[in-house]
Amino acid sequence: MTEKESPTLSETDTPRTPVRHVRRIQRAIYALIVVTIFLGDQATKVLVTKSIPDHAVIPVIPGFFNLLRTENSGIAFSLFSGSSSSWKMFLLIGVSVALLVTVVIVIWRSREINWQSGMGLALILGGAFSNLADRIRYGQVVDFLDFYYRGYHWPTFNLADSAIVVGAGFLLLEFLFSK
Repeated sequence: MTEKESPTLSETDTPRTPVRHVRRIQRAIYALIVVTIFLGDQATKVLVTKSIPDHAVIPVIPGFFNLLRTENSGIAFSLFSGSSSSWKMFLLIGVSVALLVTVVIVIWRSREINWQSGMGLALILGGAFSNLADRIRYGQVVDFLDFYYRGYHWPTFNLADSAIVVGAGFLLLEFLFSK
């Protein structure tokens, strides 16, 4: 090709290499969020398990917030924890793995992901991976955050559950307010 025939970039075109670089940085940030949530949740569960006896109540903000160590064999916020079905654990692990693989594939295949969706998916992945690891290792998850007001108690939960809910909130906001 001569100089006259060589392709040039117009002002609106950008080279693909910087776009790939930005995507790699974004994915690295999302991966860091996943790892931070996973490690933070695992650390808090170890701390709670070692320092709070089972079902002990430690008031933090009287009338509003306690630390209360419980074991949850169900899913987030103790849903299905009362079920004694032998297949429950296999179903919970199978569904968790399938959802995690789906989220990873969505993130990996997305050419462009906005920060709300990326943050939401990263928070969900970190929390879900941590709870899944506990479920596989111990058959249950340690919950310890107990919020209440008068006679109403929100189901006891952990950092991973919080990350999952906040991540879902990011995705919901993105869905509701996207153009």
